[in-house]
Amino acid sequence: MAADRTRERTAPVAAARRRRLRADQARQLADLLRRQVLGQVFTDGVLPHEDALGAEYGVSRNTVRQALDLLRAEHLVERVPGLGTVVVGQKYPHGLDRLMGLAETLHGHGRVSNEVRALGPVRAPAAVASRLGVREHDDVLYVERLRRLDGLPLSLDLTYIPMDLGIGLLSADLENNDVFRLLEQISGQPLGTAEITLEAVSADLHSATVLEAPRGAALLMLERLSHLSDGRPVDLEFVRFRGDRITMRGLLHRGA
Repeated sequence: MAADRTRERTAPVAAARRRRLRADQARQLADLLRRQVLGQVFTDGVLPHEDALGAEYGVSRNTVRQALDLLRAEHLVERVPGLGTVVVGQKYPHGLDRLMGLAETLHGHGRVSNEVRALGPVRAPAAVASRLGVREHDDVLYVERLRRLDGLPLSLDLTYIPMDLGIGLLSADLENNDVFRLLEQISGQPLGTAEITLEAVSADLHSATVLEAPRGAALLMLERLSHLSDGRPVDLEFVRFRGDRITMRGLLHRGA
């Protein structure tokens, strides 16, 4: 009798543990499959059958289905009757180990175009002035651009530039050129280094509307302060990337 009561009390706990274990396995499998999907390992665009995936990774068919559901929620795959699970989404690589403009970064993946939404001098807030090394409330050039790749919205860039350099951008072709390249031409020296911060943020109403993304969707926020080769800070950017269209990559070295 006591043993029966113990089994009755512990049965829900054991079932919850099994569900949690399957969810953990599904998440692990989704991580492995995601990398293959984004790396175009499935050359015909069709994933192996659920039974084949289960056998390869040593998990149940229900676990495979749960993993595929996670990828489907990310709009990377879709179930097609009579064909199976097919790749429907793609992300573009953005390197984190080189200082490059977006068009340079995505060269070979499509045409980057820029829609200039705002351009003109603004008074530098304290947070901007301190980063750019100018006096608070001095004028700086503010540039807001919507960046597209082959017509698809990819990022919303908010940029602040010291006015002595920014004035040369007022008449420049910002729709077809990266700001980095133009800054090098205007300053007469190459860019040198950049400090970056990368984090996830939720899309506010404005960002969601401009990027044609659902409000509250996860965006990748890149904050970057770029310096000329002589060390002068010249470009403070806040770049919101659509998280479903970009992936960040880099090569890191462990120091001695």
